[in-house]
Amino acid sequence: MSAGTNDPTRYIEHHLTNLTYPLTEQGSFWTLNIDTMFFSIILGGLFLWFFWRTARRATAAVPGGVQNFIEVLVEFVDGQVKDTFHGKNPLIAPMALSIFVWIFLMNCMDLVPVDLLPTLGHMVGVNYLRVVPTADLNTTLGLSLSVFVLILFFNMKVKGVGGFTKELLSSPFGIKFFPANIIFRFVDEVAKPLSLSLRLFGNMYAGELIFILIALMPWYVQWAPGWLWAVFHILIITLQAFIFMMLTIVYLSMAHESH
Repeated sequence: MSAGTNDPTRYIEHHLTNLTYPLTEQGSFWTLNIDTMFFSIILGGLFLWFFWRTARRATAAVPGGVQNFIEVLVEFVDGQVKDTFHGKNPLIAPMALSIFVWIFLMNCMDLVPVDLLPTLGHMVGVNYLRVVPTADLNTTLGLSLSVFVLILFFNMKVKGVGGFTKELLSSPFGIKFFPANIIFRFVDEVAKPLSLSLRLFGNMYAGELIFILIALMPWYVQWAPGWLWAVFHILIITLQAFIFMMLTIVYLSMAHESH
């Protein structure tokens, strides 16, 4: 975790710069953050493989430690869905489980020593490498926009296009004040994906930055604050995954209300 440079500003800028691929000649906005895509896909694939492998090996006899852990996790998420989601939709619990585990795994990359993977990448010619996908606003905004699309979809599916339109025009002040209702509802709906994405991004970006600042300390000093922050950060990464999951369940439950 040694900084390896005498210029703290360049060190921080380097560790906060993504490995990008421009999609147009101008680059700028239309670029892919390759490191974000790589680690998020790898972690998502690891999650699916691990759960699939555990399900294939599941037994009705005395289960092993891994099966016990998976069953406890599934029951925990299923319990949260039953307590919070008031509609009937068999997709909500699996989606909530996927959201929680995937975001947790991406958050856990913040616990990897900040210089480890970038140094290994530099050895093979990769000059920039950010390893925490949820510290990239593109990831968190993409997740929240996916939830937002589901909110709109289930609103129209459960209430119908006419019922959803009537709700937009008449709630919360009555049909006579439909212009105010539209503005109010627009702000309310836009706030959902923005709050979901910015909350997760802000916490993970701040955590990543603190680890980088700790890495700037002399090697014989950084271990104590680094260890303490890592222990505290375990709570943060778990809590942020849980909050994202719970808010998703709440928003989708509201979308399934027939009135």
